[in-house]
Amino acid sequence: MSIKNRDFIIVGQQPWDNPIGSNCINIAEEIAKNNRVLYVNPPVDRITLMRKREDEKYILDRRRSILDGNKKALNPEIDNLWSFTPLKTIESINMLPDGGLYDWANKRNNKIYAKDIQKAIAELGFKDYILFNDGDMFRSFYLKEYLKPQVSNYYTRDYFRAVDYWKKHGLRLEPQLMAKSDLVTSNSLYLNQLAQEFNSNSHYIGQGCEFALFDPEKIKNIPEDLEKIPQPRIGYVGALLNLRLDIELLEKIAEAKPDWQIVLVGPEDEHFEKSKLHDLKNVHFLGPKPMETLGSYLKGFDVAINPQRFNEVTIGNYPRKIDEYLAMGLPTVATLTETMKAFEDHVLLGENLEDYLKLIQEGLETDSKEIQEKRRTFALEHSWENSVNDMYQAIVNTKTYKNGN
Repeated sequence: MSIKNRDFIIVGQQPWDNPIGSNCINIAEEIAKNNRVLYVNPPVDRITLMRKREDEKYILDRRRSILDGNKKALNPEIDNLWSFTPLKTIESINMLPDGGLYDWANKRNNKIYAKDIQKAIAELGFKDYILFNDGDMFRSFYLKEYLKPQVSNYYTRDYFRAVDYWKKHGLRLEPQLMAKSDLVTSNSLYLNQLAQEFNSNSHYIGQGCEFALFDPEKIKNIPEDLEKIPQPRIGYVGALLNLRLDIELLEKIAEAKPDWQIVLVGPEDEHFEKSKLHDLKNVHFLGPKPMETLGSYLKGFDVAINPQRFNEVTIGNYPRKIDEYLAMGLPTVATLTETMKAFEDHVLLGENLEDYLKLIQEGLETDSKEIQEKRRTFALEHSWENSVNDMYQAIVNTKTYKNGN
């Protein structure tokens, strides 16, 4: 199923110029192959604009250049897709108690945000548009009312209500936003089950992967900083976040197998920076790397791992890195969660240290060209084209959808 020659407005949590990529960007690029897309960067709130956190510097420097009038707010990015940065600053309101005062302030923020978006809509001449909201449950809560899209689609890819920042107001507001949206789409079966409690028009659309970046036949060289590390290399690629990853498990694996080299590629949060992992000689932190180089790092791994914590945040999470690992044909060991059960024929799943030690050893000993090809074939089924086509089908079957241009 496909939708063509329509206008889409995409809002969410990730800006277009996010250096680490996101589902939302991949979905936007896929939609833009046959439709016009306005990709709206999140508005900047007052406190974020004032503080000087290093992890926000890249984005804020670019935002300030637009807010100061040195760069245009509306910019063509790829064929049929424009990014737009709102020019108005919104208020920082998360510290307010949940309830009426917060709702009043949030509605005011939404109105400011919507007015900015409407200017971009008018400049591009968008009409009868479809609104895609990537998990932005606060700043975009009232956009259905203010922008009046033909169809409003709320997309859920993580259980954000379990995260402290989102929990305070999200436990109340996200179910309301799901209920009033015309449909809800999810990238995992677990999240889809949760969404169906609030909106019967909820659909699982799976997940995609940027397979062009993860083709082992096209990647010839291993990066120098990885190549100098002895084998076997047991590796992880992605953000190193204590909320999602089990630091203690990684420490115990490294201590139990000093001949294994644990390679971690990605930015660290403060918990990882302060962890004992930095004191272990067989643990190697290589830092964040450009997205286009990640395939070359994976090519140098002997086994890839995803040692997730088992909690409310991760239980329904679809880790896109698993498809990246499998697309490279790598033996993969991951924590058993509800979502990971769908990968059990191609991923070695465990729950504790003993499982990880046994399964990593199994991955090292039993790998073969035939198994690598089966992993890759399975991963290639999870394309952004397939995921977006499933979303299109759900939109077309929604009552408010009408054939457009």
